[in-house]
Amino acid sequence: MLEISLYFKVKSSGMLFSIDDKLSSRFKYDKLALMTVTIIVGTQWGDEGKGKITDLLARDMDMVVRYQGGNNAGHTVVIGDKTFKLHLIPSGIFYSNVMCVIGNGVVVDPAVLLEEIETLRGQGHAAENLRISTQAHVIFPYHKDLDKAQEKKKESGRIGTTCRGIGPCYVDKYNRRGIRIGDLYDQGLLRQKLAWNLEEKGFYLEKFYGQKVHYNLDSILAEYTGYAHALRHFVAEDSTSLVYEAVKKRKNLLLEGAQGTMLDVDHGTYPYVTSSNPVASGACVGAGFSPKAVDEILGVVKAYVTRVGDGPFPTEIAGGMSDKLRQWGGEYGATTGRPRRCGWFDGVVMKYSSRINGLTSLAVTKLDVLDNVETIKICVAYEYKGRQLKDFPLNLACLEQCQPVYIEMPGWLKPLSKVRNYQELPPHAKNYLAKLAEIAEARVSLISVGAERGQIIKLPS
Repeated sequence: MLEISLYFKVKSSGMLFSIDDKLSSRFKYDKLALMTVTIIVGTQWGDEGKGKITDLLARDMDMVVRYQGGNNAGHTVVIGDKTFKLHLIPSGIFYSNVMCVIGNGVVVDPAVLLEEIETLRGQGHAAENLRISTQAHVIFPYHKDLDKAQEKKKESGRIGTTCRGIGPCYVDKYNRRGIRIGDLYDQGLLRQKLAWNLEEKGFYLEKFYGQKVHYNLDSILAEYTGYAHALRHFVAEDSTSLVYEAVKKRKNLLLEGAQGTMLDVDHGTYPYVTSSNPVASGACVGAGFSPKAVDEILGVVKAYVTRVGDGPFPTEIAGGMSDKLRQWGGEYGATTGRPRRCGWFDGVVMKYSSRINGLTSLAVTKLDVLDNVETIKICVAYEYKGRQLKDFPLNLACLEQCQPVYIEMPGWLKPLSKVRNYQELPPHAKNYLAKLAEIAEARVSLISVGAERGQIIKLPS
């Protein structure tokens, strides 16, 4: 007889949890948890569906904070027949009573941010609940030029960045050469910092990268002064105080990251990573609050795996099935439009990601994309030089030679897009979810079966 209950073991506590049909039918879901501070983190190479999950949970929040990254991220929210692609603004912006904060750890392209604000206003969302940290760093034209030049330089090795200037802006930040949002309101300081950066970056671009550029200090100064004036209404003198007060008053906070764990600059597949820390611990640094305040760490998990850009991808599928997953899942970058590389679920990555982040629960997305797959594969180990590796290898040369070791599970071959209760899921779908939960050693709390807001299955906490 097929097991239709969702069982999994949390080894750290030695407890066995069971979510069966009878329990699910009795349970009335109100919120993800009774906790007040929740971090949402991507567990793979980004594009897991964090935007939809943030939008879903934000309705019960008092504040949503974006804690790292820049407009190289793209979080998609579908409301009715409208699709919104957010690159900088937190995904809770659609709830006017929820304060949305762009934190210290974010790098901001003011032109992109203003365009997002105007787009939202044009669709009936005033964005008056948005706040921007004065400590967030600003992207300038020379950052984007450096990004493009570095990608073209063959000797440096192609990373596959979005060329939005994110990496060079973070370099300036850590090299103490950065210009922050607050600096835009001090003309003397801004002119001084900008002049120095233009001289330095112009030299690098011309002498090392062979790029002829001409930056006009007064023109860029005027352009960014205009951005500063347009954004002044949204700028918070100290966003960390806003976060602190919310934590102190035990309000409901949601911390939203961009990209995913495997793109983390410290814990991902370096150097094929982003320039910041998408992992859960990065939320405390990027938003400015104590780790003691964290109650829930929700890992967003796509039911299969995708990756954009270069870098190792052990479970990548070549040929027909990859094309089908890309078509069924609409796997094209929200920021760049680039087709995503597709692969089977990687349990080795999941196990590693769960450990790095300390996941307490999972939101499984795009389960419906697998509706028509007869046999679904899950990678449970890597084969490397005749031996099996069950832990994620940190050595890139080793990882590039690893071959996935799969187990196979039968597909459910039934449409899930209209399912709203766990008990209505086909047995094989429940078994698949149980396996993901077992690997992650974390309970499944949310299951997404479509792009729209309402296409979600909520499980008890």
